[in-house]
Amino acid sequence: MCWHVLGAGSLGSLWATRLARAGLPVRLILRDKARLTAYNAQAGLAFNEKGQRQTFAIPAQTVSADEPIQRLLVACKAYDAERAVAAVAHRLTATADVLLLQNGLGSQDAVAATIPDARCIFVSSTEGAYLDADWSVVFAGQGSNWLGDTQHDAAPAWVNELKQAGIPHQWTADIAERLWRKLALNCAINPLTVLHQCRNGGLQAHAEEVTALCAELAHVLQRCGQSGAAEGLLDQVQQVIAATAGNYSSMYQDVAQGRRTEIRYLLGHVCATAAAIDCAAPKLNQLRLRLIEHLNARGLPSD
Repeated sequence: MCWHVLGAGSLGSLWATRLARAGLPVRLILRDKARLTAYNAQAGLAFNEKGQRQTFAIPAQTVSADEPIQRLLVACKAYDAERAVAAVAHRLTATADVLLLQNGLGSQDAVAATIPDARCIFVSSTEGAYLDADWSVVFAGQGSNWLGDTQHDAAPAWVNELKQAGIPHQWTADIAERLWRKLALNCAINPLTVLHQCRNGGLQAHAEEVTALCAELAHVLQRCGQSGAAEGLLDQVQQVIAATAGNYSSMYQDVAQGRRTEIRYLLGHVCATAAAIDCAAPKLNQLRLRLIEHLNARGLPSD
């Protein structure tokens, strides 16, 4: 069964190259003919791990190709996911599986509503990767991938292909808890690195602010029925800050490179959830407003 990968950014490329390295059939789906032409001018998709570089001649196509899709990995940004999936929805088979690899929360449900007949599997990843050039991905940090389906408990048989490809993974019956936990980690770290203009480790100088933010995040999580995601949140945030001290957060990198951020699916989602359940979240709302002001000052979208 072919893996179709929609979104050739860092994580999409990381998955595509490891699947191809294992000899599994992979297709990249690119947004238009211009991107397809640019890709075809290369030797393929490059994968860099521990200083070793391999290039894989993975076939590519545009969204308008007519090849049926049985298994789709959606690796584009949260704000692009719904539109991107809608563009290929007509190609999905009647029993298609769609893996959603987006940050934050909100986009997954929007995509699932767009393709009600497909099986949507949510993925929460802690792996690190970045593009050092067009069509060249660097594997920057070991992590894991939690997969789950809010409608079905049983894992599909193809998860064995992830093991074959060396993609660390776990199937979980409660993927929502994993997604909320990662959302909280991102909300506690990413916006502050943008506002303080620092690497993750720089937040150690703002420990009081981080602590207060984690306390409020944990309160919101408990109130919205995600007490498991709230447990030990501050300890894990501090561990992540220490372990990734030399790294710039993904949101910091987006702002530095003049790209749209995923604020709507991170702080936006948690603030909207707090408001919906009448849970006071003054620090989170203030942080969101500070970040919006920062983005607006740089001419970047703030939704």
